[in-house]
Amino acid sequence: MSGNRKKVYMGMSGGVDSSVSAALLKKAGYDVVGVFIKVWQPDWITCTWKEDRLDAMRVAAKLDIPFVTLDLEKEYKEGVVDYMIREYKVGRTPNPDVMCNRYVKFGGFFNWAMKQGADFVATGHYAQIEDGKLVAGDDKNKDQSYFLWTLTEEQLSRTLFPVGNIEKPGVRKLAKKFGLPNAEKKDSQGLCFIGKIDIKDFLSHYIDSKKGDVLDEKGNIIGEHDGAFFFTIGERHGFTITKKSPHDLPYYVISKDIEKNTVTVANKTDGALPNGITKINLDDVNWNQGSVPVNKILLARSRYREELQEIKFIDQTTVEFIKSQYTISPGQSLVVYDGKVCLGGGILSA
Repeated sequence: MSGNRKKVYMGMSGGVDSSVSAALLKKAGYDVVGVFIKVWQPDWITCTWKEDRLDAMRVAAKLDIPFVTLDLEKEYKEGVVDYMIREYKVGRTPNPDVMCNRYVKFGGFFNWAMKQGADFVATGHYAQIEDGKLVAGDDKNKDQSYFLWTLTEEQLSRTLFPVGNIEKPGVRKLAKKFGLPNAEKKDSQGLCFIGKIDIKDFLSHYIDSKKGDVLDEKGNIIGEHDGAFFFTIGERHGFTITKKSPHDLPYYVISKDIEKNTVTVANKTDGALPNGITKINLDDVNWNQGSVPVNKILLARSRYREELQEIKFIDQTTVEFIKSQYTISPGQSLVVYDGKVCLGGGILSA
């Protein structure tokens, strides 16, 4: 990674990953500008953005690089929060982190940086770009390529992921080596930018809860819940079972009916559940190399950290799973890989 004084606008969250990324870029000879992205946050959540920005400012001062704050409240509220609430209301399961990358980091931030004359933008994502292709990060436990499937060829050509080829312990060591003031800061978790918060608690401020029945596979009422729209297929928490299984096995959501406000559950025995899906369509697809190979065995996941599943495409928007899937939820992202290369993805259709 050699800068040759190319100008890079570095998204700095105040965390260790983006801070080490900024340090690596400067060391490589880039002209680095640190950018803290300020997003919308609800007034009922204890805000941490001021502390995070202060951490980012301290790192920028340590590295002796310019630092600016970019206000993207509107983009975040419309592209992430409103989208998430809208999707849950109609019974779909959205992925806010994907949309945060699409509309905030590689939407508002990317476009703004290009207008400022940037040669590149950079983030602290654990992912890589090789020969213009998005590639999984070397740290399998931290790989974030799943959340980056919406990036276009143009965006990939103007983006850097400095820590994508480093494992997390190595990033921590570098933070200490560079003497960064946030070297010991814990990783952020939860909803993109907002942090660790129970998603049902978040949604309850925008969607009224509504008691409903939990049904077994035969349609018998065996429990209750607070709203069918809260649940994801495959989920095993958040509902109350009043009639226990004779086998005392856990129950998993296998379907939901938003109009009737019912959730159907089943015991997951031997991996066999009803309503297995072998074929599904994708909406809003993005293939960052122009197209996806048809009738070739590829790999895909519909949830972050889920085991990769073998698939093949019948056409550019229709995917066939080699093995039946039982936890597919419309609204989630199906992200497609050819080996370590992320080809792109799409939104699972209803």
